[in-house]
This record gives sequence, structure tokens and C-alpha cells, in this order.
Amino acid sequence: MLNKISNIWATSGPMFINGTIVTLKISIFGTIVGLIIGLLVGTIRTIPKQKGSKGIFQKIINAILSIYILVFRGTPMMVQSMLIFYGMPILFNITLDKMLAAYFIVSINTGAYMSEVVRGGIIGVDKGQFEAATSSGMSHLQTMLYIVIPQTMRNILPATGNEFVINIKDTSVLNVIAINELFFASKSIGGASGDYFSPMLITSIIYLLLTTIITNLLRWIERKMEGPETYELSMGNQMQV
Repeated sequence: MLNKISNIWATSGPMFINGTIVTLKISIFGTIVGLIIGLLVGTIRTIPKQKGSKGIFQKIINAILSIYILVFRGTPMMVQSMLIFYGMPILFNITLDKMLAAYFIVSINTGAYMSEVVRGGIIGVDKGQFEAATSSGMSHLQTMLYIVIPQTMRNILPATGNEFVINIKDTSVLNVIAINELFFASKSIGGASGDYFSPMLITSIIYLLLTTIITNLLRWIERKMEGPETYELSMGNQMQV
């Protein structure tokens, strides 16, 4: 068994490495863009209710965003991939490059999930801070940019990291549109060698290493953002928290 695995790696190692790089590129891009989408959508959905024509426009926008979130949270990414990649030429006569389609699919899927995370983070900020900002003359946009969003970003860091780890694994569904990510590479190697077990075992180890390293890295970042466990007072004493 070890000989088989060694032989597979010796002959197909570059394919595994290339697949891993593609997986990371799509995951990183999709998570970053998805977070940006989530921040925009989450912020828009927490704007206070407007009156008159602005209120009607706000309801229409919120309805569209709610449908977007419902659809992309309620359907599998594999189905979304096939509908978008194969549907765009049929519906809009637009043929997407495979990698462009992959970036787009992961980004909008992540955005749907992150928008709810962001909305929850914004709602979790104490209302007194909104009132204090308003009373000091700050607009809603200024309040969000300078007071709410910084706190929200810190609060949603664990959820963002979790979404990144999920994206690393979920990019495997992009094999349905022939994206040469890690799973597609291992499937191709298995087809060529007639041995699917060894490539899939190597692939599972690579996924495990990626998710473990990234999870620990994100936890380290979280601890750094929380600050030190002890604080030295000006008088030289220490207070344990």
C-alpha cells in the first residue's frame, strides 16, 4: 500500500500541488470577495426604515437581497455551479471562462452566508452606540464605517475563518465544471492509474493539513486581536483578567 502511494506521488505529485494551489486561490478569492459582499448586503439590510419613496425603494432592495440570500443559502453549490456555468450561454449568450466562473460562484455563495453573519454582528452592537453617534451628528454611513463595522469585523472573525475552511473543502464541487482543483486532479490521476484509493487518500491528507493549519492560524490571529491576558498598570501592578 505504501509503495502504491509513493509511486502515485512520485509520478503525479505536480498535479496534486497544482490542484492544491488552484483550490487555495479560489478559496481565498471567494472568501475575501464574499466577505465584501456580505458587508455590503448586511449593512444595507440594517439601514433604518425610510419613509415615502425612499421607503418603497428600500423595501424593493431588501426583497431582492432576501431572495438572493434565500436562493444561495438554500441550494447546493454544485447545483449553482452547473446552473451558472451552463446556463449563462443559454440565457444570456455569455460564455464564462472556467476559472472566472469558479471565482464568481464561490464568491456569491459565500456572500449569501456572510451577509447573515454580518447582519447578526451589526445587530449585536449595543444600540446605545448608534444613539450616541446620531446625537453627536454622525450620519448612518459614518456610524457604520467608524463605529459599527470595526466592532463587527472583530466579532465575525471566527465565522469568516470557518467560512474560509468550508470553501477549501467545497471547491471540490467545482469538478462538475471541470475546474482543475485538488479533487478533480485526484480523480484524473485515479482514472489514469486505475487506482482511485491512493490518490483520494493523498487528497484527504492534503485537505486535512490545509484545514488544520488554517484553523490554527486563524485561532492565533483571534488571540492576538483579543490582546494580552495580563495588563500592566501605570503604578507597576498587574491586573489579571
